[in-house]
Amino acid sequence: QVQLVESGGGLVQAGGSLRLSCAASQSIFGIAAMGWYRQTPGKQHELVARMTTGGSTNYADSVKGRFTISRDNAKNTVYLQMNSLKPEDTATYYCAAAKWGPFDSWGQGTQVTVSS
Repeated sequence: QVQLVESGGGLVQAGGSLRLSCAASQSIFGIAAMGWYRQTPGKQHELVARMTTGGSTNYADSVKGRFTISRDNAKNTVYLQMNSLKPEDTATYYCAAAKWGPFDSWGQGTQVTVSS
C-alpha cells in the first residue's frame, strides 16, 4: 500500500478557493490512478475527482467546472484545486491511490469547511 498524507484543508467563505495536497510515500508515476473522495457525517464516501497515470480525469457532477485534480510526479504529490466553493462542499476530503485495481490506499483526511 501507499502511504498518503493530505494537507491544505481549512475554513473558507463561500466563493473562495482552497488547494489540497496529497503527498505519497513512493513514486506515483506507476500508480494506476489517484483520486480524492469526500465524506460528510451520515453519508457515504463520494468520489470527487480521479486521475489515471495517463492523465485522464473524471469528476463528480457536483464539482465539474469548479475542481481540478492534478499530479506532480516529480514531487509524488497530487493536488485538488477547489474554486467557487459552496457550503455543500463541506466535508472531510481523503486522498486515495489505486496501484492496479480499485482504490486501496487512503490518507487520514483533511477537513474543509465552507461558510455561507
